Amino acid sequence: MNRGVMTLPQLNIYRHDRGTRALVTLAGEIDPVTAPQVRTALERCLYDGITTIDVDLTTVGCCDSSGLRVFLDASRHAAEAQASLRLHHPSGQTARLLADTGSDRVLL
Repeated sequence: MNRGVMTLPQLNIYRHDRGTRALVTLAGEIDPVTAPQVRTALERCLYDGITTIDVDLTTVGCCDSSGLRVFLDASRHAAEAQASLRLHHPSGQTARLLADTGSDRVLL
């Protein structure tokens, strides 16, 4: 039996607003455990009246399909609210996920 320390995936979320524009910087991994945190942060932007959401992925090591779903849903919700959401600086892995699913045309 392994009695070591179990570590949970961690994601840090930073938000900087300038008027109706928000820069949301994510740092860590986006997976089924952390994706709900991303969803909440992006929904909060729209709730707060933000019309342009820029998501900086520079320090995101990995994003799986649960993260992709969050970004696509948030993009759709933003469009419905006459707002926009764009991803910036995805890692190679995330850029491939976006390209392979055709989501790069919507999110980048």
